[in-house]
Amino acid sequence: MKTYSVKAGEIKRQRHTVDASGVVLGRLATDVAKLLMGKNKPIFSRHLDTGDYVTVINAARVHFSGDKLESKLYRRHSGYPGGFKEFTLRQMMDKDPTRVVELAVKGMLPRNHLGARMLKKLKVYAGEATS
Repeated sequence: MKTYSVKAGEIKRQRHTVDASGVVLGRLATDVAKLLMGKNKPIFSRHLDTGDYVTVINAARVHFSGDKLESKLYRRHSGYPGGFKEFTLRQMMDKDPTRVVELAVKGMLPRNHLGARMLKKLKVYAGEATS
């Protein structure tokens, strides 16, 4: 018995649309990450990008459990002295709700060039998607 290994040319990609209305952010991110990685397919291989294209709509209506709107913090640093910035989840949602969903999904993908390639197949819209 031989182990079958999928070739890059044999990968068939589908398009999925996920509605984020009323869905908890973490559960949404895990479902989207599985689709992007291709873990829902029988041909899944860790060393190949077997995932599909995913479009998330209504990102502004995503739900958060507990008091995360005030307690969850997003941090970044420009690399310069005094360049540390800190934002709460509420501030991020007011400014750009699509970025919150993108960061949640990015955290669940592999941290290598393959994960970056998977993230490029994700499109997030704050409201209904326009063609």
